[in-house]
Amino acid sequence: MSVNYIRAITERYRRLGHQPYRWFEADSEPPWRALDKPLKKIRLGLLTTAGAYALGQVAFHYKDDSSIREIPSDVAEQNLRFSHITENFLVDPKRDPNCIFPVGTLRKLAREGFVGELADEFFSCMGGIYSQRRVREETAPALLEAFKAQRVDAALLVPM
Repeated sequence: MSVNYIRAITERYRRLGHQPYRWFEADSEPPWRALDKPLKKIRLGLLTTAGAYALGQVAFHYKDDSSIREIPSDVAEQNLRFSHITENFLVDPKRDPNCIFPVGTLRKLAREGFVGELADEFFSCMGGIYSQRRVREETAPALLEAFKAQRVDAALLVPM
């Protein structure tokens, strides 16, 4: 079965001068770790791969940007911006950032006591990073350290 977005991304990467993309396949399942406390007591983090950034921060570069943006969890929704290699997928997030960076929804869950508290900073990266090596060696370890620094018990991952 053909999936159109894979063909579109493959073609886009070819036009940008990259070799044909090899889709990542993990050698093993990721480790599972159950929460050791109820949701209403956790400190929750957020990561989106939508290229979100806050007004005043540097936008992501469309080509292989493996950097991370720290976005205050109390950011005003109208101050969220998005830059991503798949710009045509950003129509809805630009209208309603919560569909891909759910700050308003998470704040409501914290206010209502569904989760204990939110991390001070949420994180964003570019989902269209071509280099799997850079994701493994740079982006993923940096995100792990950032989440540890925020002392989160769990993180909501919102891929684009």
